[in-house]
Amino acid sequence: MQKRVQFFIDDVLWVFRDLTRKSPASMFDNEYMAMLKRAHDEYGVKVQLNVFYRTSFWYGDDEFSLSDMTDAYKKEWEENSDWLKLGFHSKEEWPDYPYVNADYELVDSNFKLIRNEIVRFAGEKSFAKSVVPHWAPMSKDGIRALKDNGIKVTYATYGVKEEFSGNQSDLPYGHSYRLLHNKKPETGVYKKVTRDLAVATALCSYNHVPEDVYMSKMGKFDSIRDAETGMCYTTAAQAVLNLIPLEILEEELSKFLGQEYLSIGNHEQYYYSDYYAYQSDYAEKIYTMGRVMKEAGFEFIFAEELPC
Repeated sequence: MQKRVQFFIDDVLWVFRDLTRKSPASMFDNEYMAMLKRAHDEYGVKVQLNVFYRTSFWYGDDEFSLSDMTDAYKKEWEENSDWLKLGFHSKEEWPDYPYVNADYELVDSNFKLIRNEIVRFAGEKSFAKSVVPHWAPMSKDGIRALKDNGIKVTYATYGVKEEFSGNQSDLPYGHSYRLLHNKKPETGVYKKVTRDLAVATALCSYNHVPEDVYMSKMGKFDSIRDAETGMCYTTAAQAVLNLIPLEILEEELSKFLGQEYLSIGNHEQYYYSDYYAYQSDYAEKIYTMGRVMKEAGFEFIFAEELPC
């Protein structure tokens, strides 16, 4: 059995700010980028960086956007596009669930905004044809917009979908407001399988798959094709590095080694020491993941390589 794994990092933007302001001779002189290259060189890791357009006021007034990003490293991005790609994620970090009730025009304009900047500073070959939407849910109009913009594969949620009870305390972090604002018929809630119990009751939208359908394909090198939009959903077994302590990471990953297809995610912020949830072992987690996958015979791929 040929085994494959995709690795992506969400919420990426701060590394671009560092590259622009510090101007290293090579982009791999930047510590974050050097870490990714080491993981590729030693373990064959391929990485999709899922990108924000701009910083959030939540972190203060030090504003930065992709339009500020230097194009000095365009040649390096292009030369490394066989293992390093950049993809659409969201315009910015807040609010949560930005596309759960989105109209076509919102997703279309946000997508084009990010894509155009990535192509400007990293080249066409560096732009990914798969998407992990910020917080995952995407409306039907949003899925249509992604498909019309050339996206082949996107992330899906799965489980038993429910109607919202109306009790705001059932949802954390004010998510009830995101659910109800401009609510579309496909939007609902479900119980999410996650190590982060604070968000175990989550929002879902059009890219939500019934549990029995998802489980019939989970962990297989395959996808679920939506007949109405033509979009394909990845059905990989999933692990998220920032949710797993380093001391049990190898043990946790070993639970997935019998799968044909695995998806491993992470988030950029945890690398930075001034982030409130900084993880000093961030790099070691990536190296451990790469080593475990290599030793188990997994080949790193991009999600856009899935059959669809």
